[in-house]
Amino acid sequence: MKNLIILLLILLVFLLYRLWLGEGGLLDVWELHREVESQRQENARLRERNEALNAEVLDLKQGLEAIEEHAREDLGMVKEGETFYQVVE
Repeated sequence: MKNLIILLLILLVFLLYRLWLGEGGLLDVWELHREVESQRQENARLRERNEALNAEVLDLKQGLEAIEEHAREDLGMVKEGETFYQVVE
């Protein structure tokens, strides 16, 4: 009877080890949950960025004001008759 109890205890320890630390065990599951949550946050950030870019594309397609703003801010263009002043600090 004593040998049977020892054998069952060894089996229990082995099974618990596999449950917690083995391949596909609880530690792996927790790690996967963390990775999934991190990926969800990244996806949300990228989704917001895509929405902003889509809005800018629509703005550029529909209005000349957006094109003019882009040319002035990013390319440094100036309208005819305007004077450009650059302030150097």
